Amino acid sequence: MSILNVEHLSHGFGDRAIFEDVSFRLLRGEHIGLVGANGEGKSTFFKIVTGKTEPDAGKIEWAKNVRVGYLDQHAVLEKGMTVRDALKSAFSWLFELEEKMNGICDRLGDADPDEMETMMEELGTIQDTLTMHDFYVIDAKVEEVARALGLLDLGLDRDVTDLSGGQRTRILLGKLLLEKPDILLLDEPTNYLDEEHISWLKRYLTEYENAFVLISHDIPFLNDVVNIIYHMENQRLDRYVGNYDDFQRVYEVKKAQLEAAYKRQQQEISQLKDFVARNKARVSTRNMAMSRQKKLDKMDVIELAAERPKPEFHFKMGQTPGKYIFETKDFVIGYDEPLSSPLNLSLERGQKIALTGANGIGKTTLIRSILGLVKPLKGTCELGQNISVGYFEQEGDGKNTSTCIEEIWNEFPSFTQYEVRSALAKCGLTTKHIESQVRVLSGGEQAKVRLCKLINKETNVLILDEPTNHLDTDAKEALKQALDEYRGTLLLICHEPEFYRDIVHEVWDCSKWTTRTV
Repeated sequence: MSILNVEHLSHGFGDRAIFEDVSFRLLRGEHIGLVGANGEGKSTFFKIVTGKTEPDAGKIEWAKNVRVGYLDQHAVLEKGMTVRDALKSAFSWLFELEEKMNGICDRLGDADPDEMETMMEELGTIQDTLTMHDFYVIDAKVEEVARALGLLDLGLDRDVTDLSGGQRTRILLGKLLLEKPDILLLDEPTNYLDEEHISWLKRYLTEYENAFVLISHDIPFLNDVVNIIYHMENQRLDRYVGNYDDFQRVYEVKKAQLEAAYKRQQQEISQLKDFVARNKARVSTRNMAMSRQKKLDKMDVIELAAERPKPEFHFKMGQTPGKYIFETKDFVIGYDEPLSSPLNLSLERGQKIALTGANGIGKTTLIRSILGLVKPLKGTCELGQNISVGYFEQEGDGKNTSTCIEEIWNEFPSFTQYEVRSALAKCGLTTKHIESQVRVLSGGEQAKVRLCKLINKETNVLILDEPTNHLDTDAKEALKQALDEYRGTLLLICHEPEFYRDIVHEVWDCSKWTTRTV
């Protein structure tokens, strides 16, 4: 049975079309992966079907009484709400039922026999509903999900607005999973999860009896949890049965077949045009020429979609630094409380290191403390000579009203407009993206703008905090190649082993020195 039908959907921003006559259907229990390059409109599609954005044309029809859970890339939580409150709000409808039950109990003493019978019957129904939905073990369920997503360590009584964007995203994900809606809409849920939590989410979604639609660029994750792929490309949405690898095989075959048909048709068109041009003026061959012209006029011409520009990343190498990039001595990181034992670490010129470990144990705090952006609680960190650092932060400024052109120009004022546009185009951004404000771009497009700043700066040390978050497959491959070719030093935080495994020389497991228990 279909729980969502989308028919003839069209939408765009200004003169930039996103969808053109798109149709989509979701059946009960289907596990769908929504895939496509950055900027193709995947998150916009979610906003349209959930009513947050009005489409230009088309019909969106939900089945009656369907409960939808939506994890948005840019969702927010209210100040004053604790982590526990946010997670327990998944059961708000059950708490309302409890209040109703308590109200009925308060009125029982004044009820006549007929009223009492009706009220007792309603009480029984409510009681059954509460029991069926595990109302009396809510605290245990909240703790189970909080532990699985690494939220217990944050403190369940902590104000949600004190947390990072990634931590808040995990809270929203936990709330959704506790709600168990009829359909889950998940936009990049693995972006702020480490390997352990991704494994747990993978198991959860594999066993999830209801439907979900998942936007993700994490291919191994998609392969394990989805059985249908919808591919978004060039304003179209096409359905494929199977996981991502199955889709990729069929897609490549279809693409090759279309290209072959296009070449054959172009050759035929060329021959027909040539015949018409040579024979239309001669009386003896005019009829044959007209016949071929009619064939040309009636021909359904095959058009190949314009290839999206593939990003190219090449990091510029600065002057050679000293032997040591940094050395720490009894270095204790943290804020109000220590996040680490005393650390004695050193990074030598040319080393490429991946930092791994569960979220919340202090990986980002460590690199920010090394860079001097966060003051350590104890100890020292000495930076080496002639260091030129390129730092990629995990989160960009979501309220940035600058255009992409202005963003690069502010960083490199000596660039001509041609050089600015060329630099952004090399990162896989089209003219429409380049002239847009950074804040209206997708997460992947914003990451490409930030990478554009890095690759045009001379560096000898790269410190990258989850650079693959939001990036599409082509961009990840280009970045992986660029980091492999980079002759400088690399310190990388990443939760995707298949990305960093072939790049780094060594992995530092941060769980060995953290004071956090996750």
